[in-house]
Amino acid sequence: MPVKIRLQRHGKKGKPFYWIVAADARSKRDGRYLEKLGTYNPNVNPASVDLDVDGAVKWLQNGAQPTDTARAILSYKGALLKNHLAGGVKKGALTEEQAAEKFEAWLSEKEGSVNAKKDALAKAEAAEKAKALEAEKEVNAKREAEAAAANAPEEAPEAEAAAEEVTTEASNEEE
Repeated sequence: MPVKIRLQRHGKKGKPFYWIVAADARSKRDGRYLEKLGTYNPNVNPASVDLDVDGAVKWLQNGAQPTDTARAILSYKGALLKNHLAGGVKKGALTEEQAAEKFEAWLSEKEGSVNAKKDALAKAEAAEKAKALEAEKEVNAKREAEAAAANAPEEAPEAEAAAEEVTTEASNEEE
């Protein structure tokens, strides 16, 4: 029975959500599966992947073939690297400890790069919000200036009339 590691689509139209499954190659895309290995949500940035790495490695060692997208996800989460290191241990090129150490080093480096991307996205979003706030402040200032200019001609005749009254009163007092 040929086994594939592939994606099974869930979610509503336009908002896909995938399960990563090990399934018989002859079953339908969203049909029966042998084991659910994890989930993949491409709707967020960066895409969220929750994967049982040890379960994926077990299936890979038993001969399961990942599809192209599943292979990319397995590579992203380190399942292919762990499978490769397990092969080295089996051949005697590495010890268990060395393989575990290499995998942990790779995981920490990968986590650092993902966190850097999240930080960059957060900074970009904050800068965009600040820019939008500045633009809104400029628009509000223009509106206030226009309102003041519109009210100024109405106040000007009143101010002139008041000034004339003051001058006539002052001239009347002088007489």
